[in-house]
Amino acid sequence: MPNHKSKSIKNDSSPYAFRNNRVRYEDNTEELGITLILNNTYHLNLRPGKRVLDASGGAHVFQGWRRNMLTDSGGFQMVSLSSFSEITEEGVRFSSPFTGEPTMLTPEESMRIQHSIGADIIMQLDDVGPRVEEAMWRSIRWLDRCIAIHKASDKANQQNLFAIVQGGLNHDLRDKCLDGMVSRKDDVAGYAIGGLSGGEEKDIFWRIISQCTAKLPVDRPRYSMGIGFAEDLMVCMALGVDMADCVFPTRTARFGVALTFDGPLNLRLSKHANAMVPIDKDCPCPTCKEGVSRAMLHHLVSHETAAAHAITQHNLVFQARLMGHAREAVLKGTFPEFLKHFFGKYFGDSGYPRWCVEALRTVGVDLLDGKEEAGVIDGDGAKWEYSADV
Repeated sequence: MPNHKSKSIKNDSSPYAFRNNRVRYEDNTEELGITLILNNTYHLNLRPGKRVLDASGGAHVFQGWRRNMLTDSGGFQMVSLSSFSEITEEGVRFSSPFTGEPTMLTPEESMRIQHSIGADIIMQLDDVGPRVEEAMWRSIRWLDRCIAIHKASDKANQQNLFAIVQGGLNHDLRDKCLDGMVSRKDDVAGYAIGGLSGGEEKDIFWRIISQCTAKLPVDRPRYSMGIGFAEDLMVCMALGVDMADCVFPTRTARFGVALTFDGPLNLRLSKHANAMVPIDKDCPCPTCKEGVSRAMLHHLVSHETAAAHAITQHNLVFQARLMGHAREAVLKGTFPEFLKHFFGKYFGDSGYPRWCVEALRTVGVDLLDGKEEAGVIDGDGAKWEYSADV
């Protein structure tokens, strides 16, 4: 899923209202096969504001977006805008980064704003930050307040409220939060796993994901927030995650990195200067289908926003293809084979990340089966072309 910062996955991806000289960005995004985008509640409340959203009939109409939409609750801004915020039991007091004007975001106000936005999936206001235990218990209390105002509104049958599981990297706190939120299952449509993708070690990351999916109801969607790397998505999906989001495919495109099934390509590197081939000859995105060469993108990427737009289109289609192929494999009962093929191609001779190997073994998928000679590398194992300009 993309997001209005741009969020990735589920078979989806990308936001706001960029334009080129031929087509609105929303039309362009839908043509890429994207069916779900994320909007940012905090920023849409600042601009254009609740009054404009109400007058226009919601963000679908305001943006001209005909497909599904998800909103975050504004909770993440407690971290990203921590210097502008003060957290109390009532809610979060922000100072506008534009004018300095104070605004109070409570669980009730977060729901009202999301009702005005009109997203199909809305998030509870959660507390997130370094005060892990305090934030975990507060997130449960705030969920009750979100449920109460959502049920009292006329939106409860139109918008699906998700709870957000917190607890940081502490397994005991995660269990307590899971118990509290699962007990409220009848009042929520799904569950998000929050508080990860903050730079924690991957070996810790996957174990928290596994712990959460093991306890969350199987008849509710499980949404892992902030996940965008291809290997992370595949491991999370194997562990029981249904959907995810991230700015990664669009943000990395702005830095000239194209995502492929053979690993990311840094098109800024000089080795691409004379490469008269598309990013991926089998990719159906407009950039590849129209034959735009890697050399052309290399030439433009440091100077023209057109290159960022072209690579963004490709990256969103890559994410949608990856998740679409994985979903097809699940439906066909061939997901283990799909994972082995994907990881073998994606990492090639560079070696499998140990954390991926160990995580997938817990669900019966052994990446090294029949490939005993394959290397295994410690650390996050991220495959990038940043080390040298070759």
